[in-house]
Amino acid sequence: MTADVAPPGAVPEGVEAPSGRFRLPTDSLRAYTMIIALLAIWLFFQWKTISPLYPYGIFLHPNNFSNLLQQMAVTGVLAVGMLLVIVAGQIDLSVGSVVGLAGGVAAMAQGYGLVPSLGLALVVGLVVGAVQGGLISYGNIPAFIVTLGGMLAWRGVVLGLTKGATIPVQLPVFRTLGVGKLTEGFGVAVGALAIAAVVFLTLSRNRARRRHGLTVPSLGATVLRIAVPAALIALFIYWMILGGGMPVPVLVLLAVAVLGGFLTQNTTFGRYLYAIGGNPDAARLSGINIRRYLLAAFCVLGLLVGVASLLHTGRVGSASPDAGTYMELDAIAACVIGGTSLMGGRGTVSGAVVGALIMASLDNGMSLLNVENYMQYIVKGVVLVAAVGFDMLGRRKS
Repeated sequence: MTADVAPPGAVPEGVEAPSGRFRLPTDSLRAYTMIIALLAIWLFFQWKTISPLYPYGIFLHPNNFSNLLQQMAVTGVLAVGMLLVIVAGQIDLSVGSVVGLAGGVAAMAQGYGLVPSLGLALVVGLVVGAVQGGLISYGNIPAFIVTLGGMLAWRGVVLGLTKGATIPVQLPVFRTLGVGKLTEGFGVAVGALAIAAVVFLTLSRNRARRRHGLTVPSLGATVLRIAVPAALIALFIYWMILGGGMPVPVLVLLAVAVLGGFLTQNTTFGRYLYAIGGNPDAARLSGINIRRYLLAAFCVLGLLVGVASLLHTGRVGSASPDAGTYMELDAIAACVIGGTSLMGGRGTVSGAVVGALIMASLDNGMSLLNVENYMQYIVKGVVLVAAVGFDMLGRRKS
């Protein structure tokens, strides 16, 4: 990747200028902006849903909030996979059709048992990702063309396999993947594990900084870095328990997000994807096997599409030929709203998940307000264009 060189007299990001001005890093500013926008959306819908039955509003009520998170779990899983492809400078328009195909195959295979049914969905997603990734990386066909053709072809395949019929989900565990909720004790255990992870990572970071001779945060700052996330985790678990328990799809999304964050930030594979998206020529001259890593990125995306298909099919309770329609657009929008650049080389898993949460919040809130479908599409389109506009504006200012 190429490094941006600041012009003479420019104030580096995160450094205090002689005049006393302080430039917040662009990525940090974008993250804070997303969080503020999400909170504003929540407060707006909470205010608009006040009624005699719910004098404080229904949007953030534990039951509705639990439903909201279940709705965004599928988009969130797809967004994590899509992020890997976009940061490498590619795109995938076929994930919605593959969700329908993998879910349909899983539903048709229920007669062979739970493991073959669920496993086939993952295999279908992985194979489709490998086929399309191979055409893109080794066949040198543009990703837009390959996945656009895949969007049509895989939809045709699922129509042919199901003969246009809707196949109900009959296996209880399959259904649980989409709508199941964990017991209170299991939710508390998950929260305790998450808090322990926060403590471990914070202390490990301090030890690493001390070992390399860098400035170590004070005791008060360290306690604050542990206390704030721990309080948010405890509040989240408590709210989920009030809503009936931690939804299984949300737990799956959290696991995918953690693994995706580790993959992108702490492995050579992830760093190479950013390098390829940031500057392909420099990456090639550095000895990175671009074809191999692009193929791997599409395979990982395909595997996550298989996971998302199981969550979606289990939640809906059936597999239909039109399942997954427009999901590719929701996944791409979640990434872009979360700060991922469509030019490649920039984006985070946490941002993609927050983007998916923003999209789901808009859907859920407008549905509660009985907003017409056409207006919902308009609002989501405007939000997407505005997100891209802010991204381009930030690039010009940089």
